[in-house]
Amino acid sequence: MPISAEHVGRRYPAAPPYVVSRAKIAEFAEAVRDDNPAYSGDDPIAPPTFAAVIAAQAWGALFGDEELGLALNRTMHTDQNFTFHRPLRPGDAVVAELSIEKVRARGNLEMITVLVDLAVDGEQVCEARSTLMHTRPEEAGDE
Repeated sequence: MPISAEHVGRRYPAAPPYVVSRAKIAEFAEAVRDDNPAYSGDDPIAPPTFAAVIAAQAWGALFGDEELGLALNRTMHTDQNFTFHRPLRPGDAVVAELSIEKVRARGNLEMITVLVDLAVDGEQVCEARSTLMHTRPEEAGDE
């Protein structure tokens, strides 16, 4: 059964906690070429888009849901936004939980909006919302 509007609201179990570290913050800041001093020193914070690293780990449950039949190799990440309640810091054990927020299907094209809630010690610290474009293979006879 392909993904449909009937799947909106489906929640998945949380991904294993991701522990933020100074080293990972520094690696990420270097990778995105952002030398903001807030990302280094004695009390660094993570760059805002670092949350995508953690949120993406929760996507495994979505792609592992056999009922939906989604394939990563036919998926494009088309949009991303974050709502922060506080920055991520070293030592944070972040738990990411994904839910399906919106599904639109047209022919073999599906637009799926997912929301990943990021929490530390039960406190919501960020919402990461992504829109994914997924294509299904053409069925025999649809040509």
